[in-house]
Amino acid sequence: MDWRRIARIRAAPTRPPGAYTNLEELIRMQFKVSDFSLLPSQPVTSILSGRYASRLRGRGLNFEELRHYQPGDDIRTIDWKVTARTRSPHVRVYSEERDRSVLLVVDQRLNMFFGTRQKFKSVTAAEIAAIGAWRAVDVGDRIGAIVFNDEEMIEFTPRNSHLNVMSILSAVVRLNHRLSADSAVTPDQSMLNRALGRAARVARHDALVVLISDFYGVDEQSEKLTAQLAVHNDVVALYPFDPTREDPGEGMITVSDGTLQMEIDFGDASKRKKMVEDYRDEVQRITHFLRKISAPLLMISNEGEVGDQLRRYLGIRPRLS
Repeated sequence: MDWRRIARIRAAPTRPPGAYTNLEELIRMQFKVSDFSLLPSQPVTSILSGRYASRLRGRGLNFEELRHYQPGDDIRTIDWKVTARTRSPHVRVYSEERDRSVLLVVDQRLNMFFGTRQKFKSVTAAEIAAIGAWRAVDVGDRIGAIVFNDEEMIEFTPRNSHLNVMSILSAVVRLNHRLSADSAVTPDQSMLNRALGRAARVARHDALVVLISDFYGVDEQSEKLTAQLAVHNDVVALYPFDPTREDPGEGMITVSDGTLQMEIDFGDASKRKKMVEDYRDEVQRITHFLRKISAPLLMISNEGEVGDQLRRYLGIRPRLS
C-alpha cells in the first residue's frame, strides 16, 4: 500500500461538497455498516428475500469425509452409491467455507458525473462501494474490485484484508477526482462490457458480484456477460440515480453527455415528459435483463444517506442519528 498516495489525496485542494468524494469519508463509513448484509438470512421484508433467496447462495461447502450413518444425521446427506456398494449407510460430511469472495464493480465514468441533489452519481457509487467493502471484511469475507472509468481499469484480487479495502477505496477516490465537466476524455460505452468481462475472469464461482453503475452503454453483450457471471455467482446490481430524472421540475438545468453541454428549459411540459419516459425506458430495460437471471436491482438516489436507503431495501429500520 502506497501511503504517500493516500497522503497526497488527503492534501488535495478542497473540492465542492457532493461533487467529489474523499478518502476520510469513505473510511468513516466502516462504522455505519454493522447491521445489514447483502447475503442470505434476510428479513422477510427485504428485497433480497423471497424469489431472490435461492440465488443468494452464501458461502459454499467443502467436502470433508465419508463416514457411517449415525442416528440423527440428515438423510439428505446419505451417499447412496457408497451405501449400495458397502451395504452399510454412509453420509457425506461437509463444512462451510470460512469466507467468501465479494467482487465490487465500480463505475466512475463521465456518465456518473451528474447530480442535482446533495451529490453526484459518482459520489453515491463510491459510498456504496465503501459500504460493501467494509461490510465484507467485517463478516470475514474476501473483498476484491474492478474500478473503472472511460480510460482505465484497476483490478484488485479478493483478499480478507483491511489493507485491500484501503487500496480499493484509494483507487475509487483517484478515479473520482479525475472527473470534470470540462474533461477532454471521450466517453467510452464499451468500458462497461470490458469491466463485466474482467469480473467474469476474477469471479469464477460462488462469489457475490456487486455491480455499482448506471449501466450507461448497456447492450446485448452486457446482458450476455452479466448472465455468464450469474451462472456460478450471485449478482446484485445497485443503480445510482438522480431524482431529477424522475421529476425534472420546471426550471433550467445544465446537462452534458461528457462531450457537449447545454441548458434545457423544463418549463416545456413535452421536454419534461420526454426525459421521464427516457428514464423509465432505461430502468425498465435494465430491470428486465436482470430479472431474467434473478438478480435484484437496488435503486440508490443521490438524495439521502446511502446506508439508510440500503436498510430500507433490506427491511431494516434506518439508524437514529
